[in-house]
Amino acid sequence: MQISIACDHAGFELKEAIKAFLQEKSISIEDFGAYSVAPVDYVDPGLAASKNVVSGKSDFGILICGTGQGMVIIANKVKGIRASLCLTPDFAKLARQHNDANVLVLAGRFLEKALALEIVETFLNEPFSNEERHINRIEKIKLYETR
Repeated sequence: MQISIACDHAGFELKEAIKAFLQEKSISIEDFGAYSVAPVDYVDPGLAASKNVVSGKSDFGILICGTGQGMVIIANKVKGIRASLCLTPDFAKLARQHNDANVLVLAGRFLEKALALEIVETFLNEPFSNEERHINRIEKIKLYETR
């Protein structure tokens, strides 16, 4: 599995914890920044990581900013991305099952490390349900993106 990960300054510490967690599981990571707590706009690393996911170079993306709101907005501007801001493992489970989300967004200022790691674990291990109603919804999204 290959993961694209990115953050702004508010998500840096959580990003580093998630990277260590994924590396312990032998999951490959491509880090698009930020690389410190120095202020940086979320837009640039968020777009770079999202583009890497839609290119097929990564299986999933994980984006982190202070509230998660900026990253979820910018990621969903990229055609083919279905980013979901997840604040609980249940959000992550349903984002994968129902929406086939390919980018997980986390709120660096509002999630404790242990909870964030549980959300990441859930997101990466939960399959898409492949139920007809969910497939139909994803197909409608894809159709809209072609317009």
